Amino acid sequence: MLEVGPGLGSLTLGILEAEASVTAVEIDRRLAAELPATVASMAGAETAARLDVVTSDALKVTELAEAPVHLIANLPYNVSVPVLLHLLEHFPSLRSGVVMVQSEVGERIAAPPGSKTYGSPSVKAAWYGDFRIAGRVSRQIFWPVPNVDSVLVGFRRHDAVRGDEATRRRLFRIVDAAFGQRRKMLRQALAELLGSSAGAIAVLEAAGVDPTARGENLSIGDFERIAVAAPQT
Repeated sequence: MLEVGPGLGSLTLGILEAEASVTAVEIDRRLAAELPATVASMAGAETAARLDVVTSDALKVTELAEAPVHLIANLPYNVSVPVLLHLLEHFPSLRSGVVMVQSEVGERIAAPPGSKTYGSPSVKAAWYGDFRIAGRVSRQIFWPVPNVDSVLVGFRRHDAVRGDEATRRRLFRIVDAAFGQRRKMLRQALAELLGSSAGAIAVLEAAGVDPTARGENLSIGDFERIAVAAPQT
């Protein structure tokens, strides 16, 4: 298990008691230093031996001693999507996970094409796997009570890799451009990225996508075809 932001270790202890090995990434040096001692005192040295604490910003972690298979995390609002996408990019061993995020963010990540909350995070997450709302968390269980509710977002990675790294980077740039000017038709929204409106139309038609469509109506498969048809840069 890979746990991001273990804090005082309440969830960490629960995972370890389920006989899992845990790599915990904690940015706070004081909390990271105390976590092994907390686990040892609460669950014993044998259990603590299955814990590896990495003191780092999760956005900077690209290698771990043990390849993680499952992710669990309580992600803060401002970095939840970047952290999730970063980990999925750099750790292809991750097969599934559950993360808690603020409701607004979770709805965006798990949104289907055509919905009001569908956007760049939805498409980028879909490149890696299938995401769903796995549960809802009331603000009333926290103290002090925050001004927002939270959701649990579950995911399972695709069995087959969609495309190579060059295609992924190109697709992500196309997605950013498409949703950067959400109200514009794709032939306009992608004109700067693809050289001109005429260039955008040519790529979209080659991909079998209507140039007058908008990004919010396209699936991950549609965006993938555009990325493959786009100039290989």
